[in-house]
Amino acid sequence: MFTIGLGCDRGASLETVRDAVHSALRDAGAQAGQVAAAASITLKRDEEALLAFAQENGWPLHFYTPEELAAVPVPNPSETVRRYTGTPSVSEAAALLAAGPGTPMSALVVEKFKLRGADNRNVTVSIARKSP
Repeated sequence: MFTIGLGCDRGASLETVRDAVHSALRDAGAQAGQVAAAASITLKRDEEALLAFAQENGWPLHFYTPEELAAVPVPNPSETVRRYTGTPSVSEAAALLAAGPGTPMSALVVEKFKLRGADNRNVTVSIARKSP
């Protein structure tokens, strides 16, 4: 089983979120049915495309505070992300937190996959192998 961490530009379309996640799942050799949960930052709690995509797939969608995300060691931290969100990682840290307490960064099977959609919005996806 896997967990998905999601980050996106404000107003990203459902189609862009869908395309990014399906591309990342392909890279991982995984399918949507193998996903146990998705996660993001509390700042995205009202992001319609993320909510709709999780509902479309029947995945629980967890939200973590910037402080919770910032406490997770990740392979690709970003100062730009920190400036805007208060944490150096959204998708990688969220995927790891959703995978279970103490999940190491080695559990990431897809690191910070970024896609710019036809709507000119970015979506970032990370996938972690869930702890048993």
